[in-house]
Amino acid sequence: MSQQVILTTSSHLEGYRVIEHIDIVSSECVFGMNVFKDMFANFRDFFGGRNKSSQNALRDARVACLDELRAEAAQMGANAVIGIDLDYSEISGGGKSMLFLVATGTAVKVVRA
Repeated sequence: MSQQVILTTSSHLEGYRVIEHIDIVSSECVFGMNVFKDMFANFRDFFGGRNKSSQNALRDARVACLDELRAEAAQMGANAVIGIDLDYSEISGGGKSMLFLVATGTAVKVVRA
């Protein structure tokens, strides 16, 4: 059922009408970044260019976080989440690095207009 939840960063959905605002939903995901990925990213940053492993980690984090947001909205009875915001942060210390991603939005019920 959660796959049927529509997600958008917009405040409205073209062709749909919001019939109920349910609540704010959020999803928080934390991913450990592999030490070797970090070292390779630093090496790549020094010489320039794009870092595929970091890009893939960011993509995986986004997909996982949005999947969780979808599931939470579905549990509330929503069929859409509007106004989604993604906030990425890095937490590091003690020789470890973690990627922290928060997705927030408004769970709503929509019908075709």
